[in-house]
Amino acid sequence: MLYRESGQFKTSYVADSQIFPIRQDRIGFGVLMAVAFIGIPLVGSEYWFTAILTPFLILALAALGLNILTGYAGQLSLGTAAFMAVGAYAAYNFQLRIEGIPVLLTFILAGLSAALVGVAFGLPSLRIKGFYLAVATLAAQFFVVWALTKFPWLSNNSSSGVITAQRLDLFGIAIDTPVKRYLFVLAMVTVLALIAKNLVRSATGRAWMAVRDMDVAAEVIGIPLMRTKLLAFAVSSFYCGVAGALYAFCYLGSVEPDGFSLDLSFRILFMIIIGGVGSILGSFLGAAFILLLPIFLDNVLPGLAALLHLPFTNATVSHIQLMVFGGLIIFFLIVEPHGLARLWQIAKEKLRLWPFPH
Repeated sequence: MLYRESGQFKTSYVADSQIFPIRQDRIGFGVLMAVAFIGIPLVGSEYWFTAILTPFLILALAALGLNILTGYAGQLSLGTAAFMAVGAYAAYNFQLRIEGIPVLLTFILAGLSAALVGVAFGLPSLRIKGFYLAVATLAAQFFVVWALTKFPWLSNNSSSGVITAQRLDLFGIAIDTPVKRYLFVLAMVTVLALIAKNLVRSATGRAWMAVRDMDVAAEVIGIPLMRTKLLAFAVSSFYCGVAGALYAFCYLGSVEPDGFSLDLSFRILFMIIIGGVGSILGSFLGAAFILLLPIFLDNVLPGLAALLHLPFTNATVSHIQLMVFGGLIIFFLIVEPHGLARLWQIAKEKLRLWPFPH
């Protein structure tokens, strides 16, 4: 009874096409934003900010970037971590070599740098697709990590390629505490997520989905394949680059090229598979699931092993985590390919019709 749109009449096209057309969704989003920006900073602990909330938001932004490319444009990529690395090292160099550059401009330029690299490695998508394209983007993963290690200038002549992020100042306010870093990341992710939501509902987003569903038919009806695919790579890499800059400056503080490994790319790919391919919400649900599941297993498995007198070690717990991840990916691919976002959508549809059968 609480989730009905009865009596909510749309009198204009603008009202009918808004992001949250149902009043309850608008109220729920407003409450969620109030809790995230006001409630959590008042009651959250330092551990929550540094180990859970900040990395969750950053990884969700990276998953959102990959979802734009893979979920909406249909271009499979395994180089997400490489584009994050480009963003992180670009932001470091902009801060290092341009005195007094605003922090927001730094992150925008870092995203644009990643977008340029993404477009360069997206050129093979004009001739190949599917798993062959995945292999082409995999080359970006190895090339970027190799370049960051072999060219010392990119890491300010560090022999190992390790960089330490500079201090961030936003309009004269130092972003030097876990709460401030969390709020800064939250604001960035909120703005970029809303932009992405509007982008996928625009003509550009519809062109991406047309290319994803059938590129030959899309080209026949006048959609330029080259521009559409390269724009998808550029926007996706921009989001991943900003996520990488936030990853270095607001989460770890110090990063190395090997930290942006293929394993990180696969983790982000798992996020959109479990959360929902082709869904903005799915990027956040998948990031929360992938990030919280290891913490849950780390806390539950040792106690369960002690209760059942099983010889569990830390290595055993790590192996069980990998087995659970693999099992969940197979489960979602078979049972619900659209992931957690689709389950949430089904729940909302049932609430709208309750107590009548669906």
